[in-house]
Amino acid sequence: MTQVKKTDFRKPQATKPVCNRIAVVFDFDDTLAPDTFDELIKRLGLDVNEFRQQHYESLKEAGWDHVAARFYCLIQESKRRKEKITKDYLVQFGQDLQPFKDVTEMFDRLQQKVQELNPQIELEFYIITGGFAEVVRNTCIASYFKKIWGCEFHYAENSEIEFLKRSISHTEKTRYLMHIASGADQVDGDGRSFAYRDVSENQLHVPLSQMIYVGDGASDVPCFSVLNDEGGIAIGVYKGDTVEKWSQHIEVTESQRVTNLAPADYQAESELMRSLNLAIESLCKQISLRQLSKGE
Repeated sequence: MTQVKKTDFRKPQATKPVCNRIAVVFDFDDTLAPDTFDELIKRLGLDVNEFRQQHYESLKEAGWDHVAARFYCLIQESKRRKEKITKDYLVQFGQDLQPFKDVTEMFDRLQQKVQELNPQIELEFYIITGGFAEVVRNTCIASYFKKIWGCEFHYAENSEIEFLKRSISHTEKTRYLMHIASGADQVDGDGRSFAYRDVSENQLHVPLSQMIYVGDGASDVPCFSVLNDEGGIAIGVYKGDTVEKWSQHIEVTESQRVTNLAPADYQAESELMRSLNLAIESLCKQISLRQLSKGE
């Protein structure tokens, strides 16, 4: 009698690869802290609404990209002032900027949650912002992040802001999600873009399906869409007491919807922290299931 060879369904090729890593990716402005553009305008002693109407909004109406318009306005303001906007000025501004209440405690709380669920899993935090990278890098929470990407200034010889060196637009944010997935140290590298679907999952630093993205507005919608497509988790946040304001300013398609939309409140029992904890728990259980299939 011919013996039928039994298939070992526990072999690696029969089950999905295991990546013991979760990435939580945050926008910064109005997500973890007040809008840095508005706060910087206030620090310069100017009225935010007047500055926007007289300078920023007029450029947008003339067809400027909103990120380029924002940086150009500040560069021109620096030129007009006796006290220039320098690198040191931005560093000090970042050091003085206070994140939202309990943001500083949030990182350790989420790390503790992961340790309770599965000590083998690593939890990493990232920032992708259309705001000022120099400012974020000098905040009290900067050390919690594995990488921080944001817009960059080129500085003149006297350290005054002079040109926009790096811009991160709405759709550009998704590019940085891909670099988190790849684990690449340099975003530009040799100029070749990272093709996510051309790389096997066991070669990824962290799959998009094991990412959580937290953002507050229109600039985050492309990231919401990418993670929805790839099985990750998108969480929207809003300021104030009512969600209607968020809905009025942001139109999303079905593929761009978030898993939950909560106030930007990082206190331990808030809806946002419960959302983050549930998202972490969900991903930890999926990873634990894969570990079980590998006999780990």
